Amino acid sequence: MKITAQAATAAPSPRWLAAALKFLLALLLATAILDLLAGVLLRYVVVRITDLFDLPSVSFFWVEEVGELALAWLTLLGAAVAILERTHFALAVLTHRLPLRAQIIIERVNHLLIAGFGALVAVYGWKLAQLNATLLTPALQISLSWLYLGAVAGGGLMTLFGLAVASGLTRPRDTEPGGAG
Repeated sequence: MKITAQAATAAPSPRWLAAALKFLLALLLATAILDLLAGVLLRYVVVRITDLFDLPSVSFFWVEEVGELALAWLTLLGAAVAILERTHFALAVLTHRLPLRAQIIIERVNHLLIAGFGALVAVYGWKLAQLNATLLTPALQISLSWLYLGAVAGGGLMTLFGLAVASGLTRPRDTEPGGAG
């Protein structure tokens, strides 16, 4: 949806939170990639070497857990950042033909729905985190609630960013005149 300068009357909020999240996402992505490489190395190289020389086997079950945690947090935090970056899939078949005021209303209602979805994710993520707080992961022996706290963080940020865009406190990227939206 293409919004002109008239729609962008509110000053954009500081994007320091989104920038910090992008940095965290880069770290999580690097962790997931290095974890995957470590898993491949341990499974296909180190295991063969230990078998060849009849050495004690190397436990690499932690690799799956690190990857699972990294990808869960990466997905949920990335979904929140994508609201501000406007990288979620959107289909504007009819909305671009509507008057500017209708486009603004539709975009704000859309972001209210996104905020509502984020709140649901956060609430049920919190319930799952509480439910699984006493369970430990088999290899790392950390609380399984850390996995579900990613949903709380991601859902909370989706709610925050969705409400910020819906209220006009900030604009998603590319909503300037001539933007690619």
